[in-house]
Amino acid sequence: MARLIEHPCVQHKLAIVRNAETGHKRFRELSREITQFICYEALQNIRTKEVMVETPVGPATCRMIDTDLVVIPILRAGVGMLDGILELVPTARVGFVGLYRDEDTKQPVTYYERLPPQIEGGTCIVIDPMIATGGSTVAALDLLKEHGARNVVVICIVTCPEGIEAVEAVHPDVRIYAAAIDEKLNDKKYIVPGLGDAGDRLFGTSHV
Repeated sequence: MARLIEHPCVQHKLAIVRNAETGHKRFRELSREITQFICYEALQNIRTKEVMVETPVGPATCRMIDTDLVVIPILRAGVGMLDGILELVPTARVGFVGLYRDEDTKQPVTYYERLPPQIEGGTCIVIDPMIATGGSTVAALDLLKEHGARNVVVICIVTCPEGIEAVEAVHPDVRIYAAAIDEKLNDKKYIVPGLGDAGDRLFGTSHV
């Protein structure tokens, strides 16, 4: 299931991110800010516990997060979203999954993985700016579940119906949170209208 985050602040920042004239410094800053907004929504139902806290005036009954949070960026573009989540939940652990697309089979291949043991029993947050075909997301989710993950959400900035359908077909229990659900994929499997190559725009490796 996919949830669109339509908060005006998110949509305002997304408009600037989409603009081809936005440079990599601003693109990176806004991606972090958008991610933080989306993560806020994605984590609103995580497990908490009741605690007693002594204020300067007296005791207060409060609630604190009661689950291990593990953020898993899909390399490389997912790294550009990482700081946004860590600013919100600085105690979260971080794992990494690196994937590339095989030119012959067109299937994602894992070239790197480093996952903390807390993915089993904790709450995993997979981050990638764009879910286009959904292949990389599905591969990352497959990997996490093979390592024992049971509670997983996916945060992206832009996706499309094809990507959502691909993830839901294999992992119907995983909820996707996005700032935009765009029209479609074109013949080159780019999201339309999208925002270009997120990795290149984040790290300044293109002319944009």
